[in-house]
Amino acid sequence: MTDTRQFGDLATQLVAESRRSTLTDTLLKYNDSLVRSIIREQRDLEKMTETSQNVTPAMLIYQTTIVRNKRCLLAYHKHRMDRLRDMYWTAGGALPHILSNQDIRNKLSPHEVDFLRQYSTSVMDYRAGFSNELDITASITHPPKDLHVLVHVIRDCGIIQTELGSIDFQKGQRFMVRRADIEHLIVQGYLEEV
Repeated sequence: MTDTRQFGDLATQLVAESRRSTLTDTLLKYNDSLVRSIIREQRDLEKMTETSQNVTPAMLIYQTTIVRNKRCLLAYHKHRMDRLRDMYWTAGGALPHILSNQDIRNKLSPHEVDFLRQYSTSVMDYRAGFSNELDITASITHPPKDLHVLVHVIRDCGIIQTELGSIDFQKGQRFMVRRADIEHLIVQGYLEEV
């Protein structure tokens, strides 16, 4: 049986995978083998265009496929970076919270982990200039109604320094505290609003 795969089929599979990820609102595992196959196809097509000295219709097809494959690869990686940025902001800028989740970590390529680390570093560097006035990692989708909030401790957090002193958050306890002091703990899943 012969292989009747056409040029660009692999790139189409990659775009379909991104679309499936969007429709299911999940981050699928990085498809390293498919990305490498597309890059290999790119190199083969580029060799074919370099060796041919005449401009033929086949050359036009090769060149169009090269451009299309590049666009598909860029779209796939842009989609994944956007998903990673969304995860970062959903977690309130808590990179260790994201990377400690083995389910998420297993879906990422090493380059994506590096991207997340560098992105977090850039955000923290930017934030350092005005962190006393504004917390850019705080959620803006649900603005706070009160300055103080009643919280229930879901997981031990240890001793947290607040504006009014230190509080030892132990599992099962409830506290009335300033929202600004513990917002990041709510986002990270250590505390829950009551």
